[in-house]
Amino acid sequence: MSGQEKQSSSGVDHTLLALVLLLAAFGLVILFSTSEYNGRVRFHDSAYYFRKQFFATALGLAAMYAVSRMDYHFFVSLAPAAYLLSLGLSTAVLLVGQEINGSKRWLNLGPLSFQPSEFAKAAVILFLAWQIDRTRKDPSGFWFMCRTMLTLLPVAGLVGSNNLSTAIIILGIGVILIFVSNPKYMQFIGLGAAGMAFVALFLAAESYRLERLAIWRNPEAYEKGFQTIQGLYAIGSGGIFGRGLGSSLQKLGFVPEAQNDMIFSIICEELGLAGACGLILIFILLLWRLCVVSMHSRDLQGALICGGIMGHMAIQVILNIAVVTNTIPNTGITLPFISYGGTSVVFLLAEMGLALSVSAHR
Repeated sequence: MSGQEKQSSSGVDHTLLALVLLLAAFGLVILFSTSEYNGRVRFHDSAYYFRKQFFATALGLAAMYAVSRMDYHFFVSLAPAAYLLSLGLSTAVLLVGQEINGSKRWLNLGPLSFQPSEFAKAAVILFLAWQIDRTRKDPSGFWFMCRTMLTLLPVAGLVGSNNLSTAIIILGIGVILIFVSNPKYMQFIGLGAAGMAFVALFLAAESYRLERLAIWRNPEAYEKGFQTIQGLYAIGSGGIFGRGLGSSLQKLGFVPEAQNDMIFSIICEELGLAGACGLILIFILLLWRLCVVSMHSRDLQGALICGGIMGHMAIQVILNIAVVTNTIPNTGITLPFISYGGTSVVFLLAEMGLALSVSAHR
C-alpha cells in the first residue's frame, strides 16, 4: 500500500463528527420541547413533530455514514447530473408543487413531502466544485467570476421565485467558492454590486417581499409583525439563564409555528443568553473544523466541497438568527439541525458526510 493510500484510510475528522452529532442531538431535544404544545393541540400527540424529525435525523445519519465511507470524487463526477436534476425538481415545484402559507416549496411523494431547494444547495456545492476544478488552470479574472455565477442563475431564479432566502444562500455559496479558488478582494466589489442588484430585483418582483421590508421597519404597525414581536418577547424574557428547558410561555401559541423558523427565540427563552451563546459557539466550532478540513484537503475539489458546506452553514445560521432578532427582514430560513424540517436535516447530514469523506482522504 502506498503512502497516499495509507493516508487516505486514516479515518474521518472525529472532532467534526462529534460536533455534528452534538448538534443533531441538541436539535431533537429542543425540537421536542418547542413543538410538544403544537403537536398536542393540532394532532393530539405531543411527540408528533419529534417523531417525524427523529425519523428524518436517523435517515440523515445513515446517509452521512454511507457518504463518509465513499470517495467524494465519485459524488463530484455526478455533479452535472445532480445540477440538472435540481433544475427539473425546482421547475416541478412551480408547476405541481404543494402550496403552504402562500409559497410553493414542496413536492408530494406519496405520504412524504420533499423540498427540492434543500437538494439544490447540495447539488450547487458539488457542481461548483466540479466546474471550478475543470477551469483551475485559469481561475482568475472577472470573466471567470461572471461565468461561474451565470451557471447558478437558472437554479437561483427558479428557487428564488418562491424562496428568496435559499436563492441568496445559493448565490452566497457561489461567491464563497469563487473566493476559495481565487482569493483576490478587489474583483469582488463588482460581483457584490451585481448580487445586490439581483436581490433588489427579486424583492421588487413580489409585493409580499416589499411588505416584509415594511414589517421589519415597524412590526407593531402590521398584523403580520405579530410573530416578530412575540419572538422578541421570548428572547427578552429568557434573561441570562432562561426559564428552564420546557418552561417557555411564548411557545404556547404566542409564537406561531415556534418549531420552525423562530425556534431560536424559544432557545433564548428556555436556556437564556448562556444557552443561545453556547449554541452559537458550537456552530462556530463546526465552521472552524470545516475550514481546517478544507485547508488540509489533498486537492481543490475537496477544498471547494468543504468551503461550500461551510458557506452554506454560515449563511443560513447568520440569516436565521438575524431574522429572529429582527436585524433583517423575515426571509423564512430555518436554523440548521435545530428547526423542524425532515428534508433539511437529511441533506445537511449528507453534506456533513461529504465533509467527513474529504477529511478521511486528506
